[in-house]
Amino acid sequence: MDHYTSTIPAETACHVLSVFGRGGYAPGRWGQQLLELIAGADIENTALLAQAFPAEVQAVQIAKYDKDGISRLRAIANGQAAA
Repeated sequence: MDHYTSTIPAETACHVLSVFGRGGYAPGRWGQQLLELIAGADIENTALLAQAFPAEVQAVQIAKYDKDGISRLRAIANGQAAA
C-alpha cells in the first residue's frame, strides 16, 4: 500500500474526480469550492491548506501532477486500493 492510497478516503477521491470532470460524484457546495480553491492555490497556500485538509490536498495533487493520477483516484474511489 502506498502513501496516497492509505490516506485518501474513497469519498474524497470521488469528489476530486468530479471536480476534474473525470467521473466520481459531486461534493456539496462547500466541498466543491474547497477543492477548486486547492486546485488553484499556489505552493505556499497549498501547504497551508494541507495542514487543515491533508487528504483533499493529496487527492488534488494526484489529479493534477501524477501521470496516472486519475486512474489511481478511480482505484481508490472504487475500493480497489486500500483507503
